[in-house]
Amino acid sequence: MDASIRLNLRQQIRAVVEPTVAAEGFRLVAIELTGDSTGNIVRLYCDGPEFGIDDCARISRALSPVLDVEDPMESAYRLEVSSPGINRPVQTAEDFIRFEGFRAKLRLIPGVERRRYTGTLRGFENENIVIEVDGETHHVPLIEMDWGHLVLNLDEFNQIHSAMNAENQQQGAEQ
Repeated sequence: MDASIRLNLRQQIRAVVEPTVAAEGFRLVAIELTGDSTGNIVRLYCDGPEFGIDDCARISRALSPVLDVEDPMESAYRLEVSSPGINRPVQTAEDFIRFEGFRAKLRLIPGVERRRYTGTLRGFENENIVIEVDGETHHVPLIEMDWGHLVLNLDEFNQIHSAMNAENQQQGAEQ
């Protein structure tokens, strides 16, 4: 699938599924469009307080009727819901701000001068991901990013996981 079509489709899917994921009490982290020998796959990465396999099934069940009505895919696909894991995807401006200081790998769409960046996130400015690679700061247009994920060691993963659980508990107490 062409990268620009994939990016547009991800935006359409996000608009359709994000309200339902939020209504279930979780956050949509990323959408991956991929495939294997059995066909197309729409993989949703979600997160929330003490997120686990039962939550993946719950989100999948909640999305089934929504996707039956508002189906943005033209062909058949398999829906998978997963937790972000240690290679946490990053796709939104909020992600690049939230994870400033952490290492990430970015892959851009074909046709741009440089397609891959591995370095330290330095934030988000004027619709650009700011990433430092070997001491040099790059401003990468978010619209040109095909896929990105954090590169974490176990201590960093645990740090992020603990901070997000604390944040989720605080939000729950405020409601």
